[in-house]
Amino acid sequence: MTDSTIIYTHTDEAPLLATYSLLPVIQSYASAAGIEVETRDISLAGRIIANFPEYLEESQRIGDALTELGEMTQLPGANIIKLPNISASVPQLKAAIAELQSKGYAIPDFPDDPKTDEERALRARFGVVLGSAVNPVLREGNSDRRAPLSVKNFAKAHPHRMGAWSKDSKTNVAHMEADDFCSTEQSFVVASDGTLRIELVAADGTITVLRESVPVLEEEVIDSSVMHVAALHEFLTRQITRAKEENILFSVHLKATMMKVSDPIIFGHVIRAFFPHTFATYGAALLAAGLNPNNGLGAIFEGLATLADGPAIRAAFDAELAAGPRLAMVDSDRGITNLHVPSDVIVDASMPAMIRQSGHMWGPDGKESDALAVLPDSSYAGIYQVTIDDCRANGAFDPATMGTVPNVGLMAQAAEEYGSHDKTFEVPTAGVVQVVDGSGAVKLRQDVEAGDIFRMCQTKDVAIRDWVKLAVSRARLSMTPAIFWLDPSRAHDANLITKVERYLLDYDTDGLDISIMTPEDATKRSLDRIRCGEDTISVTGNVLRDYLTDLFPIMELGTSAKMLSIVPLINGGGMFETGAGGSAPKHVQQLVAENYLRWDSLGEFLALASSFEHYSQITGNARAKVLADTLDRATGTYLNEDRGPSRAVGGIDNRGSHFYLALYWAQELARQSDDIELALAFAPLAETLGAAEQAIVAELIAVQGAPADIGGYYRPEESLVSAVMRPSATFNAALATLG
Repeated sequence: MTDSTIIYTHTDEAPLLATYSLLPVIQSYASAAGIEVETRDISLAGRIIANFPEYLEESQRIGDALTELGEMTQLPGANIIKLPNISASVPQLKAAIAELQSKGYAIPDFPDDPKTDEERALRARFGVVLGSAVNPVLREGNSDRRAPLSVKNFAKAHPHRMGAWSKDSKTNVAHMEADDFCSTEQSFVVASDGTLRIELVAADGTITVLRESVPVLEEEVIDSSVMHVAALHEFLTRQITRAKEENILFSVHLKATMMKVSDPIIFGHVIRAFFPHTFATYGAALLAAGLNPNNGLGAIFEGLATLADGPAIRAAFDAELAAGPRLAMVDSDRGITNLHVPSDVIVDASMPAMIRQSGHMWGPDGKESDALAVLPDSSYAGIYQVTIDDCRANGAFDPATMGTVPNVGLMAQAAEEYGSHDKTFEVPTAGVVQVVDGSGAVKLRQDVEAGDIFRMCQTKDVAIRDWVKLAVSRARLSMTPAIFWLDPSRAHDANLITKVERYLLDYDTDGLDISIMTPEDATKRSLDRIRCGEDTISVTGNVLRDYLTDLFPIMELGTSAKMLSIVPLINGGGMFETGAGGSAPKHVQQLVAENYLRWDSLGEFLALASSFEHYSQITGNARAKVLADTLDRATGTYLNEDRGPSRAVGGIDNRGSHFYLALYWAQELARQSDDIELALAFAPLAETLGAAEQAIVAELIAVQGAPADIGGYYRPEESLVSAVMRPSATFNAALATLG
């Protein structure tokens, strides 16, 4: 690997499967221009293997690619194409471990309830794999996400279906009004470089150090907040009753993957609140059997088979399920409820899907119904209520006419809530959690009861400065109004507003429409504008970045996978993200069942073009710019000719879409005039692919309909996946001629 190498990440699920088909095209075309494209394995299974080398045979060991890429982000020449990866919940982690063990990897079991020092150390090692383990390491820059013009124009010309809204819709959002992370938030700005200690002072004066040393820098923003679980339980009980009384579906929407400590705990409280009598009677037995509600109903139901009174416990669950409100379903045909798996209903994907679908979710009867969407923390729940109210009053949005809402997101150097995992704790006993500086001064103080969830977050000043710079740059480049989504009544946001107002003075903002609004007001203004076909840049923190870059694209484009996501790294490099992977698991299931992969790699095409352009700027390689420009035009043809995966078996799938991208790209390269030698190199391939189009498509479609063996979900067998994803001998042979 050199400073001029492009790194294409090896991830999980549908993006991984697509890589086996697309990467040979990328590497062949790039090689013709003298560009090396390498891979690094940051998949969930790869991260597990890398973290336990002493348990494995020499031949099974792999390097720690995530750490390597983290170091690479500091280099001015960094060029990383990052595909969606699994942000693992505990059930996903345990499933991946089991699969690896079945393949002969002696990975230790995950300790659910560690009691010994060895088990606690093992739990900590697995902790670096859980949740958003990848993103905080790689995102050494802020986020620039937008719908490319070609994609937006295609969505307008070919609008996707939007469900009709009724003014009588009873769908709403419920959130806590007090005692949650938002309402308890405290914040201060660090005066000088140093360290902070997080400690719990119990009622009897006993001090337990939760984090010995957290390094901090001058001007860094530090926050603490607490979710009081007694208030949480009361809130949840009220919402369960409300859903029953209003005869609408009950659903909970959390981020149990990214917020890997806090949200699984909250998810567990939801299950306890929904089944109070079952847990009052059998809670101790479930806990003794290691059946933790934090892991979801599915894990509990599966574990009941090993218990002597398992049938009685299941009957108790079933009785309360029947007596309670109707539960929203993930898969009504299979009986998978909203409470089965914490990673099944992720708020940033599930809420936009509900809004797009008339405000409905699926009920136990397999029919759509209004729903009560429960988002316990009030920090950003309001943006969804505003959107629902708008749709109820004005009807569904029209993708053929609506404007767009690109995003500039503050996420560099583990900014804000998503960087809080190692500073989030389930409090063991009542007392006070304090954040103390090096001099012993208490900077933040939260009263807590046993079981409360405490978290501390940090946002570095260099990240905030870069965020403001990027926002001004994007507003100037497109001459589009930009709104900072910040609430002066929230402690953290108040400190950010002071910094934003100060740093905006460093730039020429004459003629620009830049404002600061609360998230609810910013949502309302953005919705009003997109209904008029007008664009508005959202400038947000890390969590809102994630929420909005699903919410608006799912309404505008039908999916967030078609967004262009660029991360200009602070030290000059670039990371190019390829969209969201929320639908990736279902695509894998379909491939295994029908040898058909519906994953659309458009996000990869967009990221690749930006990567080549950045490569040209950094290295001076003019051919990289030719590759970028011709790929952009080929992608436009791909969209205009509607060569994305068709909806069902019998049409082209992901593999067919890669063939057409390769064909159009070769044709563009063959007729471009900026590099005649390169044009001559691609002319034979363009002719061969064009002549063999029908034969190649026939070969790709012929394999569909029967089950496909890929040798595993988390760690599929390379030879099997390659054979499944490259079934056209004609296409493979043509591509090999470039070598």
